[in-house]
Amino acid sequence: MDPAEIAAVERDTVAAVAPPETLEIGGWLVPLDNGTIGRAKSAAPLSHDLGPEALGEVEAAYRARGLKPAFRIADVPGLAAVRDELARRGFTPQQPTLFKIGDIEKLGAFSNASVRILDQPDDAWAAVFLGEGFDPADGAHRIAALSRSPGAIYGAAGDGGRTQAVGVMSFGAVWSGIHGMRTAPAHRGQGLAGAVLAGLGRAAQARGAGRVCLQVEEGNPARRIYRRAGFAPIWRYHYWR
Repeated sequence: MDPAEIAAVERDTVAAVAPPETLEIGGWLVPLDNGTIGRAKSAAPLSHDLGPEALGEVEAAYRARGLKPAFRIADVPGLAAVRDELARRGFTPQQPTLFKIGDIEKLGAFSNASVRILDQPDDAWAAVFLGEGFDPADGAHRIAALSRSPGAIYGAAGDGGRTQAVGVMSFGAVWSGIHGMRTAPAHRGQGLAGAVLAGLGRAAQARGAGRVCLQVEEGNPARRIYRRAGFAPIWRYHYWR
């Protein structure tokens, strides 16, 4: 990706999780939130060739609001000095996560199973985040943030019209993004996540979207589904906390 594409990815990624305040400080995008979504409360560089000069100012912006500073840093050579300085300041890399991009047409063709596309999440959609197998506090934060995502659409799939798997497609200035994929534990392995992905892909295609991305933790078994749906990793990042 060229520098403009990287900056667009980061801006669209943060906008999708709707932090209450976002700053730009010395080449850093600084979302300020006290929720549980890492992308909504960690600073990200708008370039993959950036030095550590503004780290102190970014850190101070978090502390001034009573928030713990955190940084989302790609494992790329151009950010080596940033990682070294964060380590010197006592931060450690956690939660390795892959940034992937996909093809809208391939995504839409991934499954032809039934899926419902909602303009706003309903109670059944939200209930998946709050159900057995998920942290209810984290689920509540995600429901609130994803419900605020500007212009987003919400996918829901399940047997007999019930909602057992959900997801979100956000629409940024350049990138569409997949977020909030959840399947109730008792209904995994039934193709429901694939149905949600494909339904969101078709809806995005109908809107004229051309570029789609997502983030998935490196150890998440859902990587297999995303790979089959056409997503390929572009870089890995860690949260430095």
